[in-house]
Amino acid sequence: MRKKVLLILILLVLTVIIASFKVLNEFLIYLWIPLVGIMVFLLFGVDIPRLMGLIVALATYYTGVLNLTGVLNLKFFTLFSPRFNILVSAIAYMYALPMYGLLKFIRSRILQIFVMLVIYVTIVFFIFLAMPGDYTTKFLDPKIVKNPEMYERLRQLFGVDDPWYIKYYKHMRNFFNLELGISFMEYPRPVWNIIAERLPRTVFLFVLSTLSSFTLGFNVGKRIAWKRGGFTDKAATVVGIVFWTIFTPLFMLIMIWLFSSSLGLFPLTGFIEPNKWHNSPFTAQSVFLRLLMSGLILVTAWVAGIAVASRLRTLRAKKAAVYGFLSVAVVGLVIYWTMNGMGYYALDIVHHVILPVISLTILGFAGSMLVMRDTMLEIIREDYITTARAKGLPDSAVRDKHAARTALLPLITSFVIGLAFTLSGGIITETMFSWKGMGWTLLNATVLQDTPLASGCLIFTGIFVLFAHLIADILYAFLDPRIRY
Repeated sequence: MRKKVLLILILLVLTVIIASFKVLNEFLIYLWIPLVGIMVFLLFGVDIPRLMGLIVALATYYTGVLNLTGVLNLKFFTLFSPRFNILVSAIAYMYALPMYGLLKFIRSRILQIFVMLVIYVTIVFFIFLAMPGDYTTKFLDPKIVKNPEMYERLRQLFGVDDPWYIKYYKHMRNFFNLELGISFMEYPRPVWNIIAERLPRTVFLFVLSTLSSFTLGFNVGKRIAWKRGGFTDKAATVVGIVFWTIFTPLFMLIMIWLFSSSLGLFPLTGFIEPNKWHNSPFTAQSVFLRLLMSGLILVTAWVAGIAVASRLRTLRAKKAAVYGFLSVAVVGLVIYWTMNGMGYYALDIVHHVILPVISLTILGFAGSMLVMRDTMLEIIREDYITTARAKGLPDSAVRDKHAARTALLPLITSFVIGLAFTLSGGIITETMFSWKGMGWTLLNATVLQDTPLASGCLIFTGIFVLFAHLIADILYAFLDPRIRY
């Protein structure tokens, strides 16, 4: 087995070396990659099902590549686009290799994701096809609309009068060619360009609030469940139910009225204060992207500290490891923002993001806490918890190492899926705070019938949700020893 793994690694290294020379690109595409695939296949023996997977992989690979490079015109052998064939080839090749356990499960889930993605993009297409109205009358110059000949010509170019199956084919072809189109609202900006601008804003806002609410909900939920029936348990449960069921726009209005209008602690709405950015040498987007990277560094330091702490024995050493990593990261970031001259502008963005994050954290915390509490109440009745107590283990060890770890599973699922859905942005939250993220963009694009932008936002969100389900299933295998694939 080691020899096979070593040979595969050597082939991968050779592939990287060949790919680094532009002169050998044609050799790499047409001969080397298929040859490597066949050699790896033969390393594990030959059987009929895997041989069929290899044949399908090679057939779809060559039809896709030859069409994509323009060597041969094989359009009748491509369903939507050459890239679609290449994706099918990659999935089929996984079925040409022997996989067991978790890898076999991941392989089957990737196939399911691919099929679900095609179905999802199809549903998005028909939703927008069924929408009333004609976007050409809304976005074209009125002078053009009044000219029948020019207007009719433009309708033909847009394909407005094409049959639904022609529109569907063009939609799927463009999707697999990674062409989401041009936004009507912000013409001539491509949809990809707008998503790349708005996505980091949504990620920063919602990932920060989701991590905060998850951490608070997990810790409070496990503690009140462990000491159920007390005043703290009853009070926290009532507060959680109130915030879990509250009407979100009303809650956001209360937060804006209290902290912005009445107390004046935070700005009312918006992403930045325009007066502070007048004659600024930096763009808001460039400063914001650096803020996002800073947040990523802090999260990485926190995770690294937890990983090191898990190998230590004493509680003092564990805390020292976590706080040590975080301290180094914080000091480094403070020095960075002080030296680069962007600190003043970064504080303005942070000042605008605090209130939305607090609002979302309160709402998310309520749900996480209630889920953790209910799951813990079921877990502590299990026999293995009674056994752990009978062994004389401290309550904190039984609660944290035995009960909380198992109770974490439903919360992990909610957390991972919630992270994926944040890419669509909280439409209500971003609208209430005038935060130009994915949610705000999706709402405005839908209202103004900017079909390319709206469908692009929905499709982008759907892709992440599908992969989030896969990540949640994989995490289950690591967190719960009872689950095996």
